[in-house]
Amino acid sequence: MNIEEAVLERLRQLPIDKQQQLLDFAEFLSQKTTSETPLRTVRGLCADLTVDITEEDIAQARQEMWGNFARDIV
Repeated sequence: MNIEEAVLERLRQLPIDKQQQLLDFAEFLSQKTTSETPLRTVRGLCADLTVDITEEDIAQARQEMWGNFARDIV
């Protein structure tokens, strides 16, 4: 007996309301597996952008953001 036959045999043993729940669950699983898209890395997401950020740019941004932050927190 394959999986399809086993599922059909179990399905036939269930009351109508449970059969409907099983159908709803099967549709949910079908939608879930077809709508999943592979995850992309940040580098992959930004590959088409022509942005060149240097270490100097990052250092300058950090200085602008954190330059006035109190260092002596007690």
